[in-house]
Order: sequence, then structure tokens, then C-alpha cells
Amino acid sequence: MALILGIDPGSRVTGYGIINALGNRLEYVACGCIRLPDVDHPQRLKLIFDNLCQVIEEHAPQECAIEEVFLGKSVSSALKLGQARGSALVACLHHDLPVAEYSPRKVKQALVGNGNADKTQVQHMIKVLLGVSGEVQADAADALAIAICHANTQAHLVKIAGARSFRKSRLQG
Repeated sequence: MALILGIDPGSRVTGYGIINALGNRLEYVACGCIRLPDVDHPQRLKLIFDNLCQVIEEHAPQECAIEEVFLGKSVSSALKLGQARGSALVACLHHDLPVAEYSPRKVKQALVGNGNADKTQVQHMIKVLLGVSGEVQADAADALAIAICHANTQAHLVKIAGARSFRKSRLQG
């Protein structure tokens, strides 16, 4: 059993999602969005840190997965996104959480099977995979998708490690 916090960082809205990975089974725990007011950018970074610290203290996840920065519309936007991401990373590291990073394309590929999937496809798969009823906000759905991508990646790595040790024991025996 592992509680995984997924984070979709943003300079205006930062999404978070928490799942419980129980072997091959995934359970929805919580999700939400940290909506940042129209204040100076440094103040937004502090709000991201403070709010994520509160989420971590409330739910006590054991691992964290966060989306990597991508170059979007402008270099300025990418820099602000990188700073928001840094604030989120520091919140996780402040609580001694191991952090994994995934590209948006890899997350979409893992969840939908298509690295170019749109937000509505991601939201739909979140509902299907986690059995969530009702509307899930786009940024929160992205954060849950990141957590699911991490859970699946970890499960796959465990299978590979098990297969390698099985082969070694068969070769030695």
C-alpha cells in the first residue's frame, strides 16, 4: 500500500491528487486545486508551498510525483511554471517525500494510451480508473493522472526486478 501525491504545478492553478496504490488496485483518496489570487509572483510561490504542505500534513502521502516543465506559449510562462514547480518540489522535500518526475506526454500515454490526449480524455479516464463520480476539475484530474502514472511505473519496475531475480535463481539452480 502506498499513498501517492500527484502534482500538476501552475503559476495560476496548481492541481493535486492523492491515490492509494494497493498492488494492481488504485483507490481515489482526494484531489483539489490551489487557486492563486492575483498577487505578486513570489507571494503565489509561497501560497503553493504553504497549501501543499497542508495537503501533505493532512493526508501523509509516502511518495510524490510531479509533472516536468514543458515549453508552452512563451519562455516567460515556462519560467513561471518552473518556479511554481520548484515551490511544489520544496514542499515535498520539506516533508522528506521521495519525488518522481514525468513528462506530460508520458502521463497521457500511461493513462489514455495516447501522448497527445486532451484534457477531457484524461478526465474521463480518471473517472473510469478511480471510480470517481461527479466532475473532476482539469488540473486536479491531471494531478491524479500523474499519481496513476507513477503507481503504474513503480508496479512495472517491481515486476521487472522480480523477473530478473527469478531468472538469476533459475540460472544458478
